[in-house]
Amino acid sequence: MKGKFLPACSLLTLAACLACAQTASRPASADAPQPAQAGAVSRRAEGRTLVSADRPAVRIRFDDDFKYVGAQSFVLYEVAGVEQHFFVDADKDGRIRRLYWVQFEGYLPSNTHAYDYSDVKETINLGGLEFRTDAVAVNIARVLAQRKDSDGAHARAFLESKGYRVAGNDFMWRRLIHLTDETRRHELLIIYLEDMAPTGLTAGDVMGQGRASARWPEISAQLLRRAAKGMKIEKVGD
Repeated sequence: MKGKFLPACSLLTLAACLACAQTASRPASADAPQPAQAGAVSRRAEGRTLVSADRPAVRIRFDDDFKYVGAQSFVLYEVAGVEQHFFVDADKDGRIRRLYWVQFEGYLPSNTHAYDYSDVKETINLGGLEFRTDAVAVNIARVLAQRKDSDGAHARAFLESKGYRVAGNDFMWRRLIHLTDETRRHELLIIYLEDMAPTGLTAGDVMGQGRASARWPEISAQLLRRAAKGMKIEKVGD
């Protein structure tokens, strides 16, 4: 999450603990969160299709290689409600090769925050919904020590409770952000993650001044194409 009254965060910081965003208004807790109870989940999965009745009203169908492994909901940093759903492509030992992490998030009525992604310039239209999108490659060992109470830490705890973990030490992801209305208080986030091992590259190779950094624009563009190809988004009621 990213709020109007809170400092902007980089994707590298977002990647900490598999986080898609953070605020600086609440200090990190000493202990990692436990998987949240899924009793308050309002969206439903029908096989590999996720159905949302509102904010936004949409159906998202994922390719056959992905398995739905469940959902959870919780309050993030005491300011926003979060609902997470996970679709994984993993080996028999639960090592995740690819992942779609879908997050519905909205600020609570107790505050007046609004989301601001004006720094994310790239856009894509999927199923009639406009998404802002960015990408990053990260090494897990370098980021796992960061924020223990993030939405990403909740995601990791949930996946681990189901027997899943990221396969390799380096991964890359695409973040897709859709603000559901003009108030900018509710958002749909879709995170598409891939293990980098099959590429023969590491996060250090493609980020910063790495030996393959000149290739990153094309690598991240291909990642976006695969993220879009692996799912079909349809508005409900149109």
